[in-house]
Amino acid sequence: MRKDGAGVTLINILGCDYSVKAPAGQDQTLVAAGQLLQQLLAETKAQAPALVRDKLLVMTALKICAQLQAQQYNRQQGVEQIEAQVSARIDAIAQLIQPV
Repeated sequence: MRKDGAGVTLINILGCDYSVKAPAGQDQTLVAAGQLLQQLLAETKAQAPALVRDKLLVMTALKICAQLQAQQYNRQQGVEQIEAQVSARIDAIAQLIQPV
């Protein structure tokens, strides 16, 4: 993976070069994403060596999507827990300041 003078980053995925222009300051993120994709492709290929190129890409994409869905679910659960805790504390404070 390398960057040319025009701000385009060249990323090699499964032996094919892709020229991708990232938003300003995001080229390192793009490079890291390319490296992660290469790693996940290698892991998927190791688990299912008979997969051909298209199926390998699809299975890896599904793995990434499943991970994202799990992260979103966990994040939502965390947000709901925090909201419940804040609500309980607000109720407790409201009871403390209510006139008797």
